[in-house]
Amino acid sequence: MAYRNKIALVYLLGFALDLVNMFAAAIAYPAISQELQASVTQLAWVGNAYMLGLTLIILPSVWLAAVFGEKRLIMASLLMFSVASWCVAQSATIEALIGWRLLQGLAGGLLIPVGQALVYRHFPVRERARLTSVILLVALLVPALSPAVGGWVVQAGSWRWLFYANLPLALLALLLAACWLASHPRPASRPALSYQSVAVGALNMARLLKSPLLRVAMLTYLFIPGIFIGTQLVSILYLHQLGLSPAQTGALMLPWALASALGISLSRYQFNRLGPKPLLVLGMTAQALGIGLLTRIDAPDTWLPIALYGLMGFGGSLCSSTAQNTAFIDITPEHMGHASALWNINRQLSFLLGPALMMALYGTLTAITSTPHAFALCFAIGCALTLVPLVPVLRLDTSRVLALLAP
Repeated sequence: MAYRNKIALVYLLGFALDLVNMFAAAIAYPAISQELQASVTQLAWVGNAYMLGLTLIILPSVWLAAVFGEKRLIMASLLMFSVASWCVAQSATIEALIGWRLLQGLAGGLLIPVGQALVYRHFPVRERARLTSVILLVALLVPALSPAVGGWVVQAGSWRWLFYANLPLALLALLLAACWLASHPRPASRPALSYQSVAVGALNMARLLKSPLLRVAMLTYLFIPGIFIGTQLVSILYLHQLGLSPAQTGALMLPWALASALGISLSRYQFNRLGPKPLLVLGMTAQALGIGLLTRIDAPDTWLPIALYGLMGFGGSLCSSTAQNTAFIDITPEHMGHASALWNINRQLSFLLGPALMMALYGTLTAITSTPHAFALCFAIGCALTLVPLVPVLRLDTSRVLALLAP
């Protein structure tokens, strides 16, 4: 197996671990609440603590990689993740569980930016579309499957086994990292971590934003996935009002997932030939149409919800895949660490701000107008926000991008 493929496999295992712990833990909330006497607020922090850890560690990850080396840091983070998972499963109180979830998030947060920088540095520009499609297929399948598998684990055993189940995957990734990743000598002089070094890291990230490709990719990712997640939360309320059962609403993620796979495949096979502009325009248009037409659903037993969720899945994943391909095209290997950290900060912001914005918007609109008008206005605004990156996307220089992609 080629060295770059070995790196990619280690990264994908770490990425899958991160996604499982983001999406599967919520299945265990009722059981955790019952056994540990946890309030609703405390249960929310079971997820929030993990997300907080993921976000806080991103900026220092560049410095830590420079000091300890990427292999040592990835191995240390996998070991820390394993220990934290064991301790979460052993928690006797909700406070202890939340604390160990924070440590779990810190460990998982190191895996993603450091592993992503390492793997993208070793893949030639023209082969990154294939790499990105595999990464996003993992990002598609794990959230789709982990709640169902997690529910079966909790029902068959205990919520604690949901976290014990992390250990085989984490230890496998640790073993492969130890065997496969190349070691590099420790630097002769270690950069000291200080407010100044953090400021320098932030400045280096800001300088990377001079790249129009990275700027457009980040703007696209900030709006498209986040707005879809927020719209989905509002649409659940809307579909419930129309009479769809929870099972029927949940089943709509199946056409979303199938259409998402189609969007990812289109980006994989056409990115090097067409460049990002036509793919991003097509993706934004599809997601905007899907969101904008949600209020046309007037009965629970029509084909329209399936079609609209398919449109949103195709458009959103086409944009996400194309944006990630675009982000690192003109980033030099020595700046890949900072670019990866910046990308992942932006990714976290998208997932946090999009849902918060759409739910706050819906709450505000219901206070000033009738419920049907609130849904209609909310979806119209979501449609408009999806198209925010359109102007900078249209200004992209396709000939320059294709030249960078040339072998």
